[in-house]
Amino acid sequence: MTETEMDRDDVTRLVPTEAISLDEPPESKDACIEFLLDLAVEAGRVEDREAALDALLAREEETTTGVGKGIAIPHAQTDAVSRPSVAFARSAAGVDFESMDGEPAHLLFTILVPADGSDDHLAILSALSRSLMHEEVREGLYEADSPADVRAVLAEAMT
Repeated sequence: MTETEMDRDDVTRLVPTEAISLDEPPESKDACIEFLLDLAVEAGRVEDREAALDALLAREEETTTGVGKGIAIPHAQTDAVSRPSVAFARSAAGVDFESMDGEPAHLLFTILVPADGSDDHLAILSALSRSLMHEEVREGLYEADSPADVRAVLAEAMT
């Protein structure tokens, strides 16, 4: 999967509806990362929760994954997963991810990719980041009424 080859099926495989929550996540960054990780765990996408959590938190220590525009994308490559996955939650209150623009994050994603999946990791991060720069995509995610609606917005935006 490369950036130019991502299609709706790729997005459907990457973002299972079970890994999408419209419930309010915790307000602290670390607890929010655990909340997102647990969505992936509950969707059957993580073999080793603790190893995945360690990888996500280690990545977060390197530099913030709060990218601005109300978006945070904690991500990691780890042996704790066997296939690329994306989880999503949104927060009305906002979570302080120490974003570059100083604003809280409301659209929250986590990307987990197998340790040997550098190309997939970059392709997913790039496609997701690029799509989220469009205001209509962010609005679609804010307005989505169900996990299926969220996935449809992402499938449209990332392909």
